[in-house]
Amino acid sequence: MSEDTQWAVAGLFLDALTRRDFASLEACLEADVHFRALVPRGPFELSGAAETAGRFRQWFGDKPAFELLDASIGQVGGRVYLRWRLKTGAAEIVEQHAFATGRDRIESIDLMCSGFQTTGG
Repeated sequence: MSEDTQWAVAGLFLDALTRRDFASLEACLEADVHFRALVPRGPFELSGAAETAGRFRQWFGDKPAFELLDASIGQVGGRVYLRWRLKTGAAEIVEQHAFATGRDRIESIDLMCSGFQTTGG
């Protein structure tokens, strides 16, 4: 598994997310991607590229504002680490941390989410 390939697909995934281009985000995922997440409502698991991209669309697709505040990509062993913080409303932010595996496309994602937090601004 090439680290360069992992980093490239991670960058494409993050770029697609920040543009809210969910078709491009889905194209970064293997058809049978395994997505596990821990969110404020509790953990869940999904399988499949369309279902996974659909969850990101559900979270971010209709937000009135959408601004990338901070992001990073790194490596921990054989997994790629992605982190992003988004402003999704006049006074609302969300931060997510994810570990992904894959080659040319992402095969699995484990994500932890802060939930949508009011900033008071």
